[in-house]
Amino acid sequence: MCWAGRMMLGTFSILLVLVQEAAACEFGPLPYRGTGIVCRMTKPAALLLNQETAQVIQAAFRNAKFPNITGERSMRLLGRVAYGLSNIQVNDLSIESSEVELKEDNAIHISIKNVTALFRGTLTYGYAGAWLLQLFHSLDFEIESSIDLQLNINLMCQKDQVAPDASDCYLTFHKLTLHLQGDKQPGWLKQLFTDFISFTLKLVLKREVCKEINAVAQTLTDFIIDLAADFVRDKDIVVDISLASDPVIKARYIESHHKGLVLYKNKSSMLSDSVFSPSLLTESRMLYFWLSEHSLSSLAAAAFLDGQLVLNLRGEKLQELFEMEDTEVQRKAVQRIFQGTSYNDSVAKVWSLTQPEISPQPEGTVVRSLVAVEVSILLAGEEPLVALYMEKEITVTVQATYAEKKLILQPVDSSVEIKVFKCTADPSGEDPSIQSFLQNMILVAGIPEVTSSIGSALTSLMNSKRLDLFDIINPEIITRKGYVIVQLDFGFPSNLLLNFLEKSL
Repeated sequence: MCWAGRMMLGTFSILLVLVQEAAACEFGPLPYRGTGIVCRMTKPAALLLNQETAQVIQAAFRNAKFPNITGERSMRLLGRVAYGLSNIQVNDLSIESSEVELKEDNAIHISIKNVTALFRGTLTYGYAGAWLLQLFHSLDFEIESSIDLQLNINLMCQKDQVAPDASDCYLTFHKLTLHLQGDKQPGWLKQLFTDFISFTLKLVLKREVCKEINAVAQTLTDFIIDLAADFVRDKDIVVDISLASDPVIKARYIESHHKGLVLYKNKSSMLSDSVFSPSLLTESRMLYFWLSEHSLSSLAAAAFLDGQLVLNLRGEKLQELFEMEDTEVQRKAVQRIFQGTSYNDSVAKVWSLTQPEISPQPEGTVVRSLVAVEVSILLAGEEPLVALYMEKEITVTVQATYAEKKLILQPVDSSVEIKVFKCTADPSGEDPSIQSFLQNMILVAGIPEVTSSIGSALTSLMNSKRLDLFDIINPEIITRKGYVIVQLDFGFPSNLLLNFLEKSL
């Protein structure tokens, strides 16, 4: 629902998705009113994502456009010395370490230690006279550098969504050594130009590198916000993940509170007061999602209105359903219902007649709905013959797990009450053997088949949004009265970041 995802610029980009607006946005006095979804990312997740910092910083250095540097100075004995550095490129960049802190002033502080980089280019210089009238010498140069980088990223609100401000950027130079034409020994020329150039070069590096980091940060943020928006959209069904209240940044976690409204064909569910409390979530896992009963019910209602709660079974699936047990009673009931027709020439349709009612409880999520079942026999050149039609009120308690990149829905308690029964094999509806068989079949095989199909459909939908590319570790889905908590650890697939940087920068 509120879906997190990337590194650190990376770290702050994920946090930006979670914190879709910043403290500069105005909200009412009740911090959790209208909150349908809450996301919490803890410090261990930020530390994990911080490991990806090197790739982002390297991309910023590689993509920085360093302008030509020119200058001149009067020197005793030499007269006026003019110089220019051009074709500046970065090679052999490495990072020793990176640290991240979450500050309660709505800022994320990143400290990157010992960024070593080799700058290469061309040095042109000449003496005495006007710059354009002299014959200048050209040398290839290398500059060895060692830099510490401090980023203080503030979260700002722009156009109803979060924007990172990484302009608070500092570079501290521990080393800046100039080599000419590969000569590693000190000399008067090298010393002369090192003294001239160092100050100017430091200013240019700071300006261009910090500007590029800010640009990369915004590009990543836009990408992740678009990814999150797409994740919570399925055709005409959209989940509104805009903020319901100010984000909360603590030393141990960052937390955001989202509306969680479901929009279907531009019609929205109503906001309701939230039962969320920060004490419901702990800090032992990397990532938490708190989902309200209202948001889950609204999603089920939208799926119903969109005609998605329909299942058709035929062939082997139909056979498995009606031949769940090999008894004489079962064989006679099936023979009478299908009138000797093969399963391949028949189809069973199951659909919800009313909006499902969703009620999370400690034992699982309780689902109530009026469901219809229709079995039709397909006759060549004729209209299908309806051999069986039932309407039944079903109450089922479902427990959900996520394993091996699949959502598994398991019914643990079910009840069925038949409201309407029409069967060509039992027109009077007085044959207890057929109704008893159908009742048992629905409880033992029908409900598990429907829940399994819904789980598979949701898995396919999530994987189409690329969830399966992430390494989700030991996820837990916990149901309580009025809400559901999903908590997990994760491993970041760094190849996703590399692919994104290669395509986008």
